[in-house]
Amino acid sequence: MGMVQEKAGREDTVEGGSSRQASLRGVRALVVEDDVPMATVIANYLEREGYEVHKSHDGMDAVQVARSVDPDVVVLDLGLPGQDGIEVCRSLRTFSDAYVVMLTARTDELDTLVGLSVGADDYMTKPFSPRVLIARLRAMLRRPRPLGVSEDGPAYRRFGSLAIDPVGRDVWIEDEPVPLTRTEFDVLAVLSERPRMAFSRRQLIDRVWGQTWVGDEHLVDVHVGHLRRKLGDDAGAARFIRTVRGIGYRMGTGE
Repeated sequence: MGMVQEKAGREDTVEGGSSRQASLRGVRALVVEDDVPMATVIANYLEREGYEVHKSHDGMDAVQVARSVDPDVVVLDLGLPGQDGIEVCRSLRTFSDAYVVMLTARTDELDTLVGLSVGADDYMTKPFSPRVLIARLRAMLRRPRPLGVSEDGPAYRRFGSLAIDPVGRDVWIEDEPVPLTRTEFDVLAVLSERPRMAFSRRQLIDRVWGQTWVGDEHLVDVHVGHLRRKLGDDAGAARFIRTVRGIGYRMGTGE
C-alpha cells in the first residue's frame, strides 16, 4: 500500500514521447499492486509511454498472468496480501527473466535485500514519482549490448572454467549452463568486457542501471553475491569476481 507522488490525470511534457512510444511498442509490462488506484496510476503512465500493460492485484493471480503474457518488465509490490511480493518474485524466477522492480512501503534495509535476494533487479520505496519509475524501466530496456562481438560471430570470453557468450547471453561453468537473470548477466558482461579494470560500484551502476539511477550503491554487492553463488565462487578466495578493497570489483582469471 502507499501513494505515488503524482496524479494519473496530470499532463506532463515528455521530451521525445512519440519516438519512445514507437520504440516501446510491443514491450509488455505487468503491474502487480493490490492498491487499485495506485495500480491504475502506474498503468496509465506506462501506457502513455507505449507499453502493453497488464495488471494484477494479488500474488497468485500475478504468477498466472505472467505465465500467460510473458512480460518484459514487472512492477511488483512487496506488501501483497496472501502471497507477497517475495514469493511472487521467487516464482517468477523459475520461468521468467523479466526485469523486476519491487515497490515497498518499508524503508528497512532488510526488506530491500530480501527482495533483491530472490531475483528483483531494482527497488523503489513509496511514495515515489511514476516518472522516476518510467526512467528506470527505460534504462533497463535500453541497456547496450556488451562489446566483444566480431563480424565472424561471438567472441567468447573465457576465465578458466567460466565461458561467457555476450551475444547469446549464455554462461557456462565446465560446459554446464548457468541460469542468470538479465541484471546478473549484465553485471558479469560489464566486468568481463574489461577484465583488467577494477570497477567502482558507481561505475557498475552507471553501466548496468543507468547514470540517472539514485539509491543505495550496495545494490551492486547484492547482485555480485548472487553471481558468486551461481558461479560457485568463494568470496574469500574468488576465482571469477574479485573484490578490490576500497574500489569495487574486477574479473579474476578463473584459476
